[in-house]
Amino acid sequence: MYRVMLLPRDTDTRELRQALWAHRIGHFFTDEDDGQVLWLVDLQQQDAMQRLVLRWQRGEPLMPKGGDRSRSQAPRSGIPAWLAPFRQAPVTAAALALCLVVFAVMSVLGDLVIAAMTIVPVGVAQGQLAFGNLGETLASGQVWRLLSPAFLHFGWMHLVFNMLWLWYFGRQVEGFHGRGRMLTLLLAAGIGGNLAQYATGTVLFGGMSGVDFALLGYVWLMSRRRPGDGFFVPQMLVVFMLGWMVFTMTDVAELFGFGNVANEAHLGGLVVGLALGWYHSRHIQRP
Repeated sequence: MYRVMLLPRDTDTRELRQALWAHRIGHFFTDEDDGQVLWLVDLQQQDAMQRLVLRWQRGEPLMPKGGDRSRSQAPRSGIPAWLAPFRQAPVTAAALALCLVVFAVMSVLGDLVIAAMTIVPVGVAQGQLAFGNLGETLASGQVWRLLSPAFLHFGWMHLVFNMLWLWYFGRQVEGFHGRGRMLTLLLAAGIGGNLAQYATGTVLFGGMSGVDFALLGYVWLMSRRRPGDGFFVPQMLVVFMLGWMVFTMTDVAELFGFGNVANEAHLGGLVVGLALGWYHSRHIQRP
């Protein structure tokens, strides 16, 4: 990361942020004690950023000409500013919203929702839990169960942290590589992580964390292999998330109450994200 400039804390940078995204300039804003700091991801984009910042300071138009301009300026015509990120990342926003809706419905209907969304049907027979077979479940047409566990969350902390990483990484993928790429990652990592977890004999599991680890792997690999695309993830965040995954796989985690974690879903999602990142970093054509 390269420090570009310091702005007063009360400066409205929304227009500049939107323009930087529209021009595919990888950047990051941080709040410091003395104001807002603008950072640049790729030094090769320094001239382009400086020209854009200068135009912003002069009050000149910032958006690219043509289709990108009309899409970027759409929030000004009746759409609230706070909805702009959701418009720019609709797949990520839809996944996040669906998780929130499922969590809210679970608080009302409880186990009925869980039984309808586990990877195989769950019921009670002779006072004990009974589980269906995956092959028979798919043959009966319940194919949604391959993905639906990813939208289940079993507590506020579980939900909040998964949504935080989904929004942080998902916006980058969708902003730089488009909705189709984000949807592919969501489906492949969600299904892949669920199958990896089910392969261990576990049925009652859920959460978007497998997808989050896939997005982490994809964004990290892209930031290393194609830095000009604008992807960025702090190295300490990578270390933390990978360290957390390894920690929850150990017996020590049970001593701290973290033993019931879908580790295989995390690992499966990470593998999917790295595989797709490796493939697309070699074949992708920049928009």
